[in-house]
Amino acid sequence: MLVQHEEARAKIIDIARNIFSHFGFKKTTMEEIALATKKGKSSIYYYFNSKEDIFKAVIEKEADELKDELYKKIADIEDPIERLKVYITVRMRKLNKLTNFYTALKSEYLSHLEFIEQIRKSYDQDEVRVVTIIIQEGIEKGKFSVEDPHLSAVAIVTAMKGLEVPLFINKEHGNFEARLDSLLNFLFYGIVSR
Repeated sequence: MLVQHEEARAKIIDIARNIFSHFGFKKTTMEEIALATKKGKSSIYYYFNSKEDIFKAVIEKEADELKDELYKKIADIEDPIERLKVYITVRMRKLNKLTNFYTALKSEYLSHLEFIEQIRKSYDQDEVRVVTIIIQEGIEKGKFSVEDPHLSAVAIVTAMKGLEVPLFINKEHGNFEARLDSLLNFLFYGIVSR
């Protein structure tokens, strides 16, 4: 019975994920979710207390997808420079596809939802933690020359966040991959000639 319950919840989350991606949180209704899942509205309320609960489950699923893919891609990379490049590349590509999670991270109109701030804070802390570890490994292996790994990680994470909109939305400056390569070159080599 518990397995069936979890399968039904997972199906609702997957279907709602597409609806939220298409219409956004504000315009999505419980009726639309019920209709798309071929369940009655009361059946949806059996699994979730509200539209906010469904949205929270969708955001958590997308956050887990991002973390899982990032950790899987960097796990076996020994070189810290390559590990950081792969981390940034995978993060930007995957985040570009996770519409609901990205919206939750960026949209002010969702700030009234209590869980959004918790998710944002947790994601930010985790991202800085992972990048700090990569930088620390790079220092230990003589690949990076920075004094404060944590501060450097904060700077890199801030740079990635600041470049999300130009990378994801602004199509006039070439394709996504070319713009991402430019970002990586800037992060690693800066603007100072050597």
